[in-house]
Amino acid sequence: MKATIRTQGSQFVVKKGDKLFVNRYPETKEGDQVKIDDVLMLVEDGKSTFGSPTVEGASVTAKILENKKDKKVIVFKKKRRQGYKRRRGHRQLLSVIEIESIDHK
Repeated sequence: MKATIRTQGSQFVVKKGDKLFVNRYPETKEGDQVKIDDVLMLVEDGKSTFGSPTVEGASVTAKILENKKDKKVIVFKKKRRQGYKRRRGHRQLLSVIEIESIDHK
């Protein structure tokens, strides 16, 4: 069974056992269970079910494996001939999740 889910501002096509890097879930720690109710589409035995906007009674359960920071991204701004330069770094907060089950009533 596969599902298309929307979580933390992104859409993913997942199946049981998949590992995903998503924006950090607030106030969670490693080992917590997360229930995702925004299931946009289900595919089971070649049969597709589309939601409008979500599939009723469908949910995905995921386990948080790790909360971490992504690689540093450098933001560099410059205006030529003006002596203006700015250098900033940013590290996005991420959660690594593993899909445990896809449920549909």
